[in-house]
Amino acid sequence: MAAFLMRRAIMLAATLLVSSFVVFAGLSVAPGNPLATLSGGRSLPPESVAVLVQRYHLDEPFLVQYVTWLGNAVRGDLGVSITLRQDVSELIGSRSGTTIALILYAALIVLLAGVSLGLLAALRPGIVDSLVVMSTAVVVAVPPFVAAIVLIGIFAVNLRWLPALGNGSGLWDGIRHLTLPAFALAAASTAAVARVTRTTVRAELGREHVQTAVSRGIPYGAVVRRHALRNAAVPISTLAGMTVASMIALAAVVERAFSLNGLGSYLVSAALSKDFAVVQGISLVLVTSFVLVNTLVDVVAAMLDPRIKLGRRA
Repeated sequence: MAAFLMRRAIMLAATLLVSSFVVFAGLSVAPGNPLATLSGGRSLPPESVAVLVQRYHLDEPFLVQYVTWLGNAVRGDLGVSITLRQDVSELIGSRSGTTIALILYAALIVLLAGVSLGLLAALRPGIVDSLVVMSTAVVVAVPPFVAAIVLIGIFAVNLRWLPALGNGSGLWDGIRHLTLPAFALAAASTAAVARVTRTTVRAELGREHVQTAVSRGIPYGAVVRRHALRNAAVPISTLAGMTVASMIALAAVVERAFSLNGLGSYLVSAALSKDFAVVQGISLVLVTSFVLVNTLVDVVAAMLDPRIKLGRRA
């Protein structure tokens, strides 16, 4: 376990270093000028321009700017937003709750609906199985932004059951506002988990030791829980964890579609305005979350199957 965690820590540090350099380089060569954001599109006196350029180190070479930012980030200073003139850490903290709630809500949908539909298809061959297979084959190919448009059109515009835009106020209203975004984010992942659950559970039910347990008169429900579902838990949990990790990146699309004040939508806005410090800070948070979720998936897989040795895995 110690060797595994050490390798993952090294991998996280290397990933953060490479990703931060790539993002910083991409922003530096992208069209646009941070001074336009600073001035609000107005013409500024040369003296004011000189002060802004010096304050945000815009006159320094690319590598000098990157090394300066990296040194500050290592000390915990992510800089100041160009557009809002606020500390980046505070801005990230004020918006992270929406993104975390959205991903957790979507992950709950993926686990409950995906595993339930997969079990239903595996245990009910025939028309039920065919319906689940056909519906998941369609949904798994639907991108989150398409799912968002469909859900808004049906449940917000036509039926008017749920709100389409904004974060809401209060716990219950916040959950209502997150429902459509969570389903849009979880749709394709739910279908993928359902298909894998169906395949793995059905394969386990066909194994010799499971058939032996059934022939000995053990209740079928107990056989499914103790043998089929338990042995299928590793691939199911691995895929579910990977899909949850992927939702960290996909959340930006959904947040923009539903006008949620989360990290993803703010990342897009900051990139458009070339707000270097904000883009770098949010990118570090998202990359770190992605690596940590994948590490947790490996740990859970090892707990479910003792044959998996974490110390030997990358």
